[in-house]
Amino acid sequence: MKKKYVFAGASQRMLGMFATPLKNDFAEVAELCGVYDINPGRAKFVADRIGMPAFDDFDKMIAETNPDIVLVTTVDAYHSDYVIRALEAGCDVITEKPMTIDAKRCKAILDAEKKSGHKVTVTFNYRYAPFVTKVKQLIDEGLVGDIFSIHFEWLLDRNMDVQAHGTSYFRRWNARMAKSGGLLVHKSTHHFDMINWWIGQKPMKVSAFGKLNLYGPEGSKRYADGMRGTNCRNCKFADQCQFYYELKGFEKEFYADNEKYDGYLKDNCIYADDIDIYDTMCVNVAYDGGTIMSYSLNATCAYEGWRVAINGSKGRLEAYLPETGPDVNPAFDTIRFFDLNNNVTEYRVTKAKGGHGGGDERLRKMLFLENVPDPMGHSAGTQAGAESIMIGASANVSIKEGRIVDIWELLEK
Repeated sequence: MKKKYVFAGASQRMLGMFATPLKNDFAEVAELCGVYDINPGRAKFVADRIGMPAFDDFDKMIAETNPDIVLVTTVDAYHSDYVIRALEAGCDVITEKPMTIDAKRCKAILDAEKKSGHKVTVTFNYRYAPFVTKVKQLIDEGLVGDIFSIHFEWLLDRNMDVQAHGTSYFRRWNARMAKSGGLLVHKSTHHFDMINWWIGQKPMKVSAFGKLNLYGPEGSKRYADGMRGTNCRNCKFADQCQFYYELKGFEKEFYADNEKYDGYLKDNCIYADDIDIYDTMCVNVAYDGGTIMSYSLNATCAYEGWRVAINGSKGRLEAYLPETGPDVNPAFDTIRFFDLNNNVTEYRVTKAKGGHGGGDERLRKMLFLENVPDPMGHSAGTQAGAESIMIGASANVSIKEGRIVDIWELLEK
């Protein structure tokens, strides 16, 4: 029997990750019944491409389509609004990460799910990547022993290539703390969830620092001779700015041609006055099982990728996954384990095709097919969603207030 799906949020991610695959690959089990967005132009674009109705009212869409599942793919700050309304309407929910952006909204989702009796699934696709899964497998097998400490570095690039990932966040809505919770929530929840899932411990306390170095108005003064504009298309410095970005093809049709409805700019100036998130961050986390973690996220780097080192009672595991730059290996990625007798064991994981290291395709099968085995616990619910969010949300509080934050006291305030 087919399940009925509707979407809250007509986004590029929604179209590529969920709507198109549901239509093309899961038609036998899924019926796509509608899409709602505050921007009617983008909603119509998606609806016409997929072949389903567009709605200008979320509650009307729910009432008229009677869906089984609501997929929430809006701007992060509004996830909680639609998750809660969907639960109250008697629907299960699949939401993009992060589940929401702060403690107040997180608690509201947890309470609403408990009250409704319906289920919320959070799409942590990095869990499903074979390379990430291999690390989990090795830890579960006891290779590292008791885990003492974790050192985790994530790099986002700002190369002169206009597709640079780190820079892209500062052109979009993500660059406003009120919309995204900053990169420690929007981006890092992926990373915090990986660690939480790997070690099976609950994060308890957080301390953090964060700075805005390269982007925003001060970055313009320091590194771009004061050059600034409103957006790339209309900027008088377009020929001089190393970060000039041209909207074309899909992005022009989907975003620029629909700006008239809500004013959203996909090519916003990276030096804009109202950018208030950090581009350089470090976080310390203490877990209930005794593990401590040091984490850094930097959106101004020369290449993109991540490194993790896990120190335990039996040795040290190191994983390195460069996503751009000269160290990328097109065939495989490597995990190395150093035991206490000076032996090194290398594990090579074949490169997986598809988004997020092959995680997207595997996640979709878990989401949309019934009775898929899940022996390693890849599927994530609100508890995992809350634990990852609350590290990032607590880090934001720590940066602002200059103190160590008790995660679960913050959640209960």
